[in-house]
Amino acid sequence: MPIVRSHAQAMNASHRFAAWLQQHGKASGPLTIAAMIVAFAMVNSPFRSIYRLVHHTPVAIRVGSLMVEKPLILWINEGLMVFFFLLVALEIKREILEGHLDSPARVAFPALAALGGMLAPAAIYLLFTWSDPAARRGWAIPSATDTVLALAALNLLGARVPPAVRTFLLALAIFDDLGAIVILAALFTKSLSVASLAVAAVALIVLAALNRMGVTRPSAYVAAGLALWLAVLESGVHATVAGFLIGLAIPLRTAGNKPSPLRAAERGLRPWVALGIVPVFAFFNSGIDLTDLATGQLSGAIALGTALALFVGKPAGILGVGWASVRLGLAHPPHGAHWSQLAGASMLAGIGFTMSLFFAGVAFGTNEALALSAKVGILAGSLAAAVFGIAYLAATAARPAKSGEREGRAA
Repeated sequence: MPIVRSHAQAMNASHRFAAWLQQHGKASGPLTIAAMIVAFAMVNSPFRSIYRLVHHTPVAIRVGSLMVEKPLILWINEGLMVFFFLLVALEIKREILEGHLDSPARVAFPALAALGGMLAPAAIYLLFTWSDPAARRGWAIPSATDTVLALAALNLLGARVPPAVRTFLLALAIFDDLGAIVILAALFTKSLSVASLAVAAVALIVLAALNRMGVTRPSAYVAAGLALWLAVLESGVHATVAGFLIGLAIPLRTAGNKPSPLRAAERGLRPWVALGIVPVFAFFNSGIDLTDLATGQLSGAIALGTALALFVGKPAGILGVGWASVRLGLAHPPHGAHWSQLAGASMLAGIGFTMSLFFAGVAFGTNEALALSAKVGILAGSLAAAVFGIAYLAATAARPAKSGEREGRAA
């Protein structure tokens, strides 16, 4: 009986903690910013050596004769971030099957706008770095939006921003993340291991079979997903791709009245990702040592190109391609939002923080000088996008819509 009671108490405590995480999910943005500030303070203080020691501490996972050993920072970027991309896949699948993206008309506008929001920043970045082959590898750094921080910035305005604008920004960020997965798989793949890819293919087939058979037990997907992740980790393909593939395999609909595995996984993962994984990632990837800047390691082309790509290129690409798609009859803007509000949301899409830092690590690896330059540009561009985006939306929300703007609303 004491064992049963202790188990029940542990389960109740776990449920209460999960409920607390759900309730405080909106704290993710401030928590992520706080993690960034703490990292910056540590790197520029007597605690610098502690930060770097933990940052590069080797961590190994061993199963029998199989052992994988990597620095802690790589376990965070290729291990913890798997759960981030798993959550992205769950959101995309749910939105496409029965959410805001359940029809071609609803998909077209944010999808095409997101494409413009990836191409324009890449073009601006390359304008600044074209003469340097090493710097050119970072062209994808300003291409993606930090969903958590962008939505947190939008939420500061509360009910003054129509729900349609939030839906647009969320859909835009989802397609940005999908583009990030494609870029990772296609362009940042190292030398491939055929044996590991074969194991990954078998694990992926197992996941697909579980889905087709209507299996709802989480343990089955965890086992096959773990095998897929380990195989992808050793294959040369970036390990975070495994998280996205696992998410697509988890079923949304079930027979009878069984709860949806996808919804349960999404509900369970979101607070952990928002309040744990994203802040931890920010802490380990945003430490900028001012002494390195003083020694002349900073590349002005990378820093300025990244900052302008996020602050200028992102909204320009989103609005330009979005407007063109509407004029050509390829898409329709969201109901209940006018172009001035979409412009403000597009500015907030320039907050690339988490995803941009992620791509900086992937693109530049151990080249600390180039990575440092990219981080400076990311912080400057993301901060400018947040400040100007919030100010612009606050100004446009505070005044009545003009007749031209009312006419510009979607029918």
